[in-house]
Amino acid sequence: MGEGEEAAMGEFKHLVIVKFKEGVVVEDIVKGMKKLVSEIDAVKSFEWGQDVEGQEMLTQGFTHAFLMTFNKKEDYTTFASHPSHVEFSATFSAAIEKIVLLDFPTVLGKAPAA
Repeated sequence: MGEGEEAAMGEFKHLVIVKFKEGVVVEDIVKGMKKLVSEIDAVKSFEWGQDVEGQEMLTQGFTHAFLMTFNKKEDYTTFASHPSHVEFSATFSAAIEKIVLLDFPTVLGKAPAA
């Protein structure tokens, strides 16, 4: 990555895409995640959603996405090692059948409209 690109990098994202096990009460998991992020100041924002239009061939069974935003990678590291995150991860892991997890610095491709 060139020096100019490095300067253009913005926030750090933690993206989790999952397929929950049969019978899991997703609302309880989301409630737990909201509580978790409210306890850890390093989390700048938290968003989540459930797929409503994907075709099975494209979604591969994944149904929910969770996205956390951090000001910088170090804030993510603080979050990842926080005791509340470590504890919640065990609960979350027990509820999922499949997962894809990506942690990445963002590069602005288009600025939001003013």
